[in-house]
Amino acid sequence: MKKTLFCLTLLLCGAAQADDLSSANALFAKKDYPQALQLFTKAANAGNAEAQLHVGEMYLYGDAGSVDLVKAESWFKKSAAKGNKTALAALEMMTRREAHKEEIAYWMSKYDGADLKSGKYRCPVPRIPAMSKVNDEIAAVAAKVQAWQLCYNGFVENINAATPLTKRIPADIADLLTKDEMATATTHLEGVQARIVEEARIASKLLLADYAVWRDATDAYVAEHNRMVK
Repeated sequence: MKKTLFCLTLLLCGAAQADDLSSANALFAKKDYPQALQLFTKAANAGNAEAQLHVGEMYLYGDAGSVDLVKAESWFKKSAAKGNKTALAALEMMTRREAHKEEIAYWMSKYDGADLKSGKYRCPVPRIPAMSKVNDEIAAVAAKVQAWQLCYNGFVENINAATPLTKRIPADIADLLTKDEMATATTHLEGVQARIVEEARIASKLLLADYAVWRDATDAYVAEHNRMVK
């Protein structure tokens, strides 16, 4: 009789775990993360490998309220010890994260966008005199401004094509980022792009202003010179 009662107790525990897991999955789908975590944790503490995996995932991706990689790894190990292949893969991913932590940090805070304004996209602003009095100098200044304009147009096209800059994160590194890390990287990259665009805009505005002054002064000189020659 005791043995029968013991088996019945085990069956009831298994059914309770299944109910908790099913309810937790439903809550997670509704993005009710606090309640989902509570039920997942209950089933995980009871030894359910799938629940242990989900608790680890919630700590890994921040759905538990914040990212806690230590707790995530602990739950993944418990699930993997019960043969859960997804948990084992998660542990391998965390190992790759450790191996690539410098690259992860680079995209979150150290990328400076230098590649967006170097090489053929480096457009040094030409020096423009206050006025030109000879045809050769007039032609040279106009050619320099035209060359800069072509370079600047290419720079703008490249910046637009690169938007959003998160596309520059290598796919294998992007796959390792947690939700919070990707949000941090996105904010950082948006700031980098805004700074580069603003610097280019100001440089362009100043050059065009100088060019307008030069053109007006040069045109006035040429007109006066031609009038006197006539």
